[in-house]
Amino acid sequence: MGKIRVGIVGIGNCASSLIQGLGYYSSLNKEDKSKDLGLMHFDLGGYKPEDIDVVSAFDIDKRKVGRPLHEAIFAKPNCTKVFYENFNNSSIKVSMGEVLDGVSEHMLEYPEDNRFVISNDKPSDIEKVLRDTDTEILINYLPVGSEHATAFYTESCLNTGVSLINCIPVFIASTDNWVRRFEERKIPIVGDDIKSQIGATIIHRALTRLFEDRGVKIDRTYQLNFGGNTDFLNMLNHGRLKSKRISKTEAVQSQMGNPLDMENIHIGPSDYIPWQKDNKVCYLRIEGRGFSGIPLNLEIRLSVEDSPNSAGIVIDAIRCCKLARDRSIGGVLTSVSAYFMKHPLIQMPDNDASHMVEEFIQGKRER
Repeated sequence: MGKIRVGIVGIGNCASSLIQGLGYYSSLNKEDKSKDLGLMHFDLGGYKPEDIDVVSAFDIDKRKVGRPLHEAIFAKPNCTKVFYENFNNSSIKVSMGEVLDGVSEHMLEYPEDNRFVISNDKPSDIEKVLRDTDTEILINYLPVGSEHATAFYTESCLNTGVSLINCIPVFIASTDNWVRRFEERKIPIVGDDIKSQIGATIIHRALTRLFEDRGVKIDRTYQLNFGGNTDFLNMLNHGRLKSKRISKTEAVQSQMGNPLDMENIHIGPSDYIPWQKDNKVCYLRIEGRGFSGIPLNLEIRLSVEDSPNSAGIVIDAIRCCKLARDRSIGGVLTSVSAYFMKHPLIQMPDNDASHMVEEFIQGKRER
């Protein structure tokens, strides 16, 4: 089937987990019974994890820029779990990216080990790097709120014919103008805002759908999240959170026949706790009325390692995007975005989206 040549913007915790995971799954023997542990698909349309090659990487932190990729993924302020280190010396070095609005000023108040430290290097010619490395698919792992930076890299994709997997809540694959331009160029795109494998949003959606299907009227709900990585530190600036709140709230509201008034639903990041590092804790509550209007409520606490939780989805999104490129399919991948992303162009129940993704993998055209 050949290799899948991937680029990554933002060599943070999510990139570290993804690259470690590619190494982990590629190192397993064919007879190893755990080879598909933690993956929805070990073989997806003929592509396995070992077929994904990261060939370009961009960051703005002085501790990462210019360093070999296999070293940069472990550099500060990254704090995700280390579960695979047995890399060969990488010839891929991290290129200096464009800063634009990728760094929130409030982070300067925190220790260097916890925040970004901008490199003095001159930004690379992004489009030249993409062309020279034959990058096929670019993964956007920029910080939440990076509106201008995301637009810049999206333009770079359009100019070079590179596909985009937009893992953050800046609305590209769910905005008509951007969608039209990718369709015109016949470039596949997946987005926006990655759902974790078993994360707060996918659980909230599943429980909301369960209440609806069982005839329970939901009156109000909240989802509160805490963590200690740079994502949560970045999101202390509430001015960067508008699209994040929209993305997470619509992901849940879309599972209800009658969406709640905004005063009865609160979904979004709540605080930054440094010692939690990449561990994310979610508190979720749903209040409703069942048979004869009798009240009931549900509360759960979820604790997950945030970045590996994301990587478990991205590894499939990459391979679906590659299948689209192989088949000369351009524009938004509707089912793939609906199943893997919080804010797709078209929302649908997860069971329906899952079924449609399987049909897509098998070669059927999306409905």
